[in-house]
Amino acid sequence: MDVEATAVTGLEIERVEGRKPTLVFLHEGLGCVSRWRDFPRRVAEATGCAALVYSRRGYGQSPPEDLPRLPTFMHEEALDVLPVLLAEEKIDDAILIGHSDGASIALIYTGANSGAGVRGIVAISPHTFVEDVCVDAIERLREQYLDPATEVRAKLGKHHADVDNTFLGWAAAWLDPAFLDWEISEYLPDVRVPVMVIQGEDDEYGTLAQVDAVCGGVSGPSERVILPACGHVPQRAQPEATFDAVVRFVRDRL
Repeated sequence: MDVEATAVTGLEIERVEGRKPTLVFLHEGLGCVSRWRDFPRRVAEATGCAALVYSRRGYGQSPPEDLPRLPTFMHEEALDVLPVLLAEEKIDDAILIGHSDGASIALIYTGANSGAGVRGIVAISPHTFVEDVCVDAIERLREQYLDPATEVRAKLGKHHADVDNTFLGWAAAWLDPAFLDWEISEYLPDVRVPVMVIQGEDDEYGTLAQVDAVCGGVSGPSERVILPACGHVPQRAQPEATFDAVVRFVRDRL
């Protein structure tokens, strides 16, 4: 896999060569290319598909983001950035695999484009509206991040070139009182492609109401995979079950 910066956007990119459709991996709110670990490569190799993994602006080795992030940052990524990136990379046949904020971005993008160029979506721990459990979890994490006695900042710093830009920008956006009204229900009816929603029963950032919202809101076929003894990051907490589900979904789209 080659890691590079694209000429126009300057974003950190990792690719796996293979056939169409291209699996486009969209990371979580504190994620990046490296935090996916080897999950994208394993899925690509198991299905024979090409894959593209990238770090959004302000994450990983991509350029820092101009702060403050606005409560509309996921909409901006889905409507302004992702279309340009896919055009740059000449990807017109994709399966979007998003985690957390990345899953929300995948749903917004697909709904806004009525599924054009997208064969399906894997939405891992998606957000469709803001829940108290999510806000509370982020507040606790921010306290830990700012506490020098914890290792939160140091651990994240191994993955992000400007860890304060990454974490503080993300946390401030989610904890902005204006963000309480954020939701993406208007985009779901225009998601007509197959969707698989994967969520852990013990997700500290969202309840199963998020799964119900996606599966009840999209127009295309949907499937839910609920994993026991699993939190917000199924690909790390339940790696094999998550891998098997994603590979099966991709193979069904071929």
